[in-house]
Amino acid sequence: MTTEKKEYKKFWDEALETLPRPELDKLQTRLLKEHLTFAYHHSVYYKEAFDQAGVSPEDFKELSDLRKFPFINKQVEREQQQKKPLLGNMLAVSEEEVVFVSASSGSTGVPTLSPFTKQDFDDFQSVESRLFWAMGMRPTDRYVHALNFSLFVGGPDVIGAQNLGALCIWAGSIPSDRLLFILKEFQPTVIWTTPSYAWYLGDTAKKQGIDPAKDLAINKIIVAGESGGSIPATRDAIEKLWDATVYDFFGLSDIFGACAGACDEHNGLHLAEDNILVELINPETKEPVPDGEQGELVFTTLKKSARPMIRFRTGDIGHIDRRPCACGRTHTRIYIDGRLDDMLIVSGVNVFPSDIEYVVRNIPQLSGEYQITAITENFSTKFIVEVEQAINNIESKEVLADIVSSQIKTRVGVKPKKVVVHDYDTLPRATHKAKRLIDNRKTSFTYTI
Repeated sequence: MTTEKKEYKKFWDEALETLPRPELDKLQTRLLKEHLTFAYHHSVYYKEAFDQAGVSPEDFKELSDLRKFPFINKQVEREQQQKKPLLGNMLAVSEEEVVFVSASSGSTGVPTLSPFTKQDFDDFQSVESRLFWAMGMRPTDRYVHALNFSLFVGGPDVIGAQNLGALCIWAGSIPSDRLLFILKEFQPTVIWTTPSYAWYLGDTAKKQGIDPAKDLAINKIIVAGESGGSIPATRDAIEKLWDATVYDFFGLSDIFGACAGACDEHNGLHLAEDNILVELINPETKEPVPDGEQGELVFTTLKKSARPMIRFRTGDIGHIDRRPCACGRTHTRIYIDGRLDDMLIVSGVNVFPSDIEYVVRNIPQLSGEYQITAITENFSTKFIVEVEQAINNIESKEVLADIVSSQIKTRVGVKPKKVVVHDYDTLPRATHKAKRLIDNRKTSFTYTI
């Protein structure tokens, strides 16, 4: 008896995902008009903020009119949450309508809660199913969700995979030995974690005599939380280790889990533009930046009623492409280059940890691990880069340090103050998000809205 392999459709929602740009603009205009009106009449904060800025929903006629409305950021979120705990003055529904909350890590201040109504949550998971499908997940897959479930906005994303029809294993953030046991026993085909942990887990498996490429069934790895998934050298290293394809996802706790994800073209991350509108601005002047140029990503929700997010400054630096993708999808692709709070300005040059990672992961004599320390010297910012030699390295540490320093200069335009080469397995390994930048400067970069 033979079983024919089922042929699945290419798109989760073809009509929506391939909507021509003019039609997509019309959809966003209609949704945003309704969303601004809802926020103004139901949120204490937005009523006050719009009035203070001298704008109202009636001033919005076309997408470019959004520039008339005020920005918000994490600081605004915290202030409004503290004014009226638990959920704050930005809330636009009664608390009894809220069915789920996630929270930021609080690593840069007080944790901020992100509330969802049932409809918000259903919309959220519908987007997750769409993104999972775009990266190739199908009902035939076994999916292990290796993200934190404790208030983390990415935790519930597993429901989107279930709704798609995949067999889902709710692993969560468990010890590596336990997760490797699951990977061996259940033989899942897809896993989601961070780039750092994907590398760490594969390296740990090898130390235990498990070859991820031969002994495990993982053929697709979703990564998020760090920029590594969109850095070719990092992606290639993880893919070689696991013999699997890496797909980068992007999300933020302030809106919902994964908001954008890679397709098989691996050329940017498709943003769910029926739920989120993206702008690109100069972080200093706050003026629009042309598509293709580097700027700060600003997001506006189009449907999220529990807490609308109007012109939210993400702090993420990148660029966007509104042209249709070769995969056939028309929704804007975003490219994340780094974060404002991780950016160093050295001799007038913007340096991101992702720039350093690009160099380090392209030098075969290195393990791929690295750490950056920012310092102040003569009232200027300098940085020190620490790396590890690979197990089979035959170059001297001095030669390696020169190679790293020279290639960083070529990549970003400035040299580090010093490069320190350690023995293999010296630098700390990350089991969640890697902390790559240690800021020991007397002052750090900040920005205001």
